[in-house]
Amino acid sequence: MSGELSPIDRAKFAAAKRAAEFVEDGMKVGLGTGSTAAWLVRCLGEMVRDDGLDITGVPTSTRTATLARDVGIKVVGLDEARWLDLTIDGADEFDADLNLIKGGGGALLQEKIVATSSDQMIVIADVSKQVDTLGAFPLPVEVIPFGWQTSKALVEEMLSAMDVLGTSSSLRMNGDAPFVTDEGNYIIDLHLTRIGSPRQLALALNQIPGIVENGLFMDICDVAVIGHGDGRVEVKDINDGTVHEEKINFVETDNLFTDLAD
Repeated sequence: MSGELSPIDRAKFAAAKRAAEFVEDGMKVGLGTGSTAAWLVRCLGEMVRDDGLDITGVPTSTRTATLARDVGIKVVGLDEARWLDLTIDGADEFDADLNLIKGGGGALLQEKIVATSSDQMIVIADVSKQVDTLGAFPLPVEVIPFGWQTSKALVEEMLSAMDVLGTSSSLRMNGDAPFVTDEGNYIIDLHLTRIGSPRQLALALNQIPGIVENGLFMDICDVAVIGHGDGRVEVKDINDGTVHEEKINFVETDNLFTDLAD
């Protein structure tokens, strides 16, 4: 129940609950991946069940698709939906200009495709994800398995000419085996500490053979809904330059998330 949530989960819940208010009847909505996005899917499922909300969801991963179906949201693929009204997703980091690092959950490729196929993208996150400069969170880069060690070496060589503090990288693992994305690729995490010019880095990364996509989301996000542990949310709109604060009321008997395992 919401009364049993930790402060960080209360912040995620608050952000998700507020962001769900952007969703309207008849919308085609991109559904993100990760713990905060899972709260959103649950909130939307409650609105479908209790309020008769009629939406079509386009998930960014197989696990999001499974959760969306479980809570009663109609799910289709992006090719069927074609263009979306809105995508709501989490972030591993975001800066004042709403540039993002995403991909901590390994779904960055589908997340970026879905987000850029939408009229609007809203990021939902707890306040700890807000940073002055991107880069403390390892930057995920999705690579094809063939020649991944060569791709990794080329990335590290390129980083020596970039405005970053660190140049090391590591293959993401799942136990004793490489982590494999929904598209059958690997992820290399770049340990950069600070990214001085994220736009330049994003362009350089995608020029390296074998790299499919990187986790820098530049000029994609329109609105950030930032949750705090006391239930406050800040809604920041980068297009109109506004920031306003609201309070989300928690219902102590709400059992919406009792079976959700992040």
